[in-house]
Amino acid sequence: MEAGGDREHQARSYLEKHRIMQLLNHLTSTLLFFQPEKPRDYLIAILERLRLAKVTGVAFPFFMDNSNIVAMFEIMDTSGKGSISFVQYKEALKTLGLCTADEVLKDDGHSITLEKFRHEVHLNGAKMQKGRV
Repeated sequence: MEAGGDREHQARSYLEKHRIMQLLNHLTSTLLFFQPEKPRDYLIAILERLRLAKVTGVAFPFFMDNSNIVAMFEIMDTSGKGSISFVQYKEALKTLGLCTADEVLKDDGHSITLEKFRHEVHLNGAKMQKGRV
């Protein structure tokens, strides 16, 4: 049984080291968000941009612009009160590939407004562009 456990550990380590799950999560999220007519071509284009970014040293292109961020926030703010919960906020960042499940985010006990959400998405997107993905 240990051989199987060791193999599983190696696989998990490989996925973590290369941030494969974050990449797949990001690709899936952007695909579902934008829903392009040709999803394979869209994914190939994203992966090509990633390859070029790595080769040239240019930052990874972040795909969420302001209108996308607002739309995502409005989807989560179903009651229209202008805020979302911390749990929704963290799940959104995970969905966008901007934080990991085990990453600790500080919950100050306040709900998250659109401005704070926008700021955090841009801030975490900038971190991602500097090489986190």
